[in-house]
Amino acid sequence: MPLAVQSVAASRRIGSDPLRSGPQTQPFDRAEDAWLWTMAALTARREGARYTANKGLVSRPCDPDDVVKCLDGLYRQRRIDLGHARILRVWGERQMAPSPLVAVERHDYRLWTEALERLEWPLRVKGIVA
Repeated sequence: MPLAVQSVAASRRIGSDPLRSGPQTQPFDRAEDAWLWTMAALTARREGARYTANKGLVSRPCDPDDVVKCLDGLYRQRRIDLGHARILRVWGERQMAPSPLVAVERHDYRLWTEALERLEWPLRVKGIVA
């Protein structure tokens, strides 16, 4: 057996897992933070940036696609509808929440808060939100 293969096999027998070494991941405090981070990453990807996991200042416990999958699950379960998803996309691209104090944003604010309240639990279960 070549030396490199022996050392990998020996490290696995000892119990050290090379995937677990590295920086600690930091979950988001709220679903809104996770969503805004996700939208920033998706916007950057659309504009041609390449996403590489755990290369930012803070290492996160997920990929942007993981948050989108949680949202998709809520849609498939009919816990949110296309109106919720549209508001999350529009305001997520703006990187801000709608304001309940601005008359034309009140309806958007209601949908925004409903969607994020429903998204909170699936993200918490996956360890994305603390």
